[in-house]
Amino acid sequence: QVHLVESGGGSVQAGGALSLSCAASGITYSTQTTTCMGWFRRAPGKERAAVATVRSGSGSTMYANPGKGRFTLSQDKAKNTVFLQMNNLKPEDTGMYYCAAAHPCSGTTWLQILRGDRTNYNYWGQGTQVTVSS
Repeated sequence: QVHLVESGGGSVQAGGALSLSCAASGITYSTQTTTCMGWFRRAPGKERAAVATVRSGSGSTMYANPGKGRFTLSQDKAKNTVFLQMNNLKPEDTGMYYCAAAHPCSGTTWLQILRGDRTNYNYWGQGTQVTVSS
């Protein structure tokens, strides 16, 4: 059974920073099986939107435009954890942040994810709230 648990959300003022974590259990990182981990945000009244994603094997990352230059996604394979460092936060970054995993994540799956296909994410966390005040 795969479980994803997010943490690190909170309330900050604009310009502040937060570091989100997503701990995955039930997924074993290996050289044979690659996992793709993604972060998504659901802003109030809006649909869930991609924030950033990483492919565990290569470490390749992709960032949605709103977070480019401000957000950094990293991973600790030994702890099956991915991190999203968010700097210079803006009020429009407010929302519920969800972690998702596509496991296994083949090269084809990764390309689909890069094209915006989120149907490959077969595991989702419960989310952590981020609130940025002006």
